[in-house]
Amino acid sequence: MAGGWAKDGAEQEQMESTLEDAVQRARSQLPRGESLDVCEECGDPIPEARRKAIPGVRLCVACQSERDKQQSAFSGYNRRGSKDSQLR
Repeated sequence: MAGGWAKDGAEQEQMESTLEDAVQRARSQLPRGESLDVCEECGDPIPEARRKAIPGVRLCVACQSERDKQQSAFSGYNRRGSKDSQLR
């Protein structure tokens, strides 16, 4: 049950929209094309097992871990704003 000016089901719609946005963002970051033999960041070799497991991989495990850590610091969503400001 929605409260205030929000329509019924608005919270559920917000959660579904947030989830869909996260899925789309994750899909857009998947590697594409040919895997590289060496990391484009540090130049270290990328193991064959990693290249087979993740087609299109461009970074070694260490560089990918660092990039993931940096990206997780910024989620892109305002979780601290008021409830009304988050509803679409």
